Amino acid sequence: MPADRSEALPTARRPHRLAGGQPGLLEPGASTDPYRLRLYRVLRTDFPLGYDPGLGAWLLSRYADVALALTDPRFTGYPHDGAPRGPVPAPLGLCRGSLVCTPLPGGGTAPGPGPSAAPAPGPPPGPASTPATLSAVERTAYVLARRIAGRDRADLVGEFCRWLPAGADAVAAGLSYPDLNAPPRHAVHQRSGGGTGDCARHTGLRERALASFLANMLDDPDLLAGVAGSGAGAGMLLGRAWTETLRRDPPVQIVLRRTRTEVRVSGGTLPGGAPVACLIGAAGRDPARFAAPDRFDPLRADADPLLTGPAGCPAALLGRLEAEHGLRALLTAMPRIHWAEGFRPASSGVLTRGPRTLLVRPS
Repeated sequence: MPADRSEALPTARRPHRLAGGQPGLLEPGASTDPYRLRLYRVLRTDFPLGYDPGLGAWLLSRYADVALALTDPRFTGYPHDGAPRGPVPAPLGLCRGSLVCTPLPGGGTAPGPGPSAAPAPGPPPGPASTPATLSAVERTAYVLARRIAGRDRADLVGEFCRWLPAGADAVAAGLSYPDLNAPPRHAVHQRSGGGTGDCARHTGLRERALASFLANMLDDPDLLAGVAGSGAGAGMLLGRAWTETLRRDPPVQIVLRRTRTEVRVSGGTLPGGAPVACLIGAAGRDPARFAAPDRFDPLRADADPLLTGPAGCPAALLGRLEAEHGLRALLTAMPRIHWAEGFRPASSGVLTRGPRTLLVRPS
């Protein structure tokens, strides 16, 4: 597998420090790229528990502490108690924490992230698995891929990643066929009045996750060749690559929780009733939990489903479908797709994160 892209980046200036030397998460110089600035590493090593006045919350950056905050009943949602408590995973990944995840058109149900929704080891049958939704995702992906195939150069973020989730969202809103001639976001959101839970209606996070997934896959021609087939092995590899993307490059970097009582963590004791910022991006690259954590490795033996979010959430199911069928459509329409000359993918953002541009040569 290829080395982490950040290894080739020049050393950036140190983030602004708060009193006591703790890096400020939202201070100038820190919010552009917490990985490149080694901010997450400094927090995990030297400040595993500290208060960030800019964010107004206590920071947890180690995997063990973040996992505790996401699953332990001594933590609840923020700012109110209505959000789920452990052992159900908190809303993260592509899930926005809607208390009721309603089914997409076509039948099927998916457990919401509330107390009755037990986590599952893999994606269960749900709304995103219905024939109508599956067909819409696949059809939209191939239409978009064929549009790009004839060009000398294309931006996958603006011309593919932004449109594919919007097409699936159109079906969730009750439209019989996605409108691929209208602006991808506003037209869909205006018509998605109440067909699904909040998770499925918001396509921005799925756009960022899809862009990160494609960036990781296009960085490795051998991996692309491995998923190009139609057998069970190719499908399994695609699924593992999607899970690895959510670990290594999560679209949501911070999940807010609140303590219900005092809680002891590795860096000290959190007071009761305190807002807590779980740094998902830091926890997913904690070397105490993951071997070679900066490396994108779909075959890693220490994969962990916790950081992917509730398995039955419609947004999580749709995101995986869009990643798998989106990549297949691109490879079918453009078997020799590769980065444009001189282009290297780069992500940005510290609250939500993903590549803003993916310039490719279709052939």
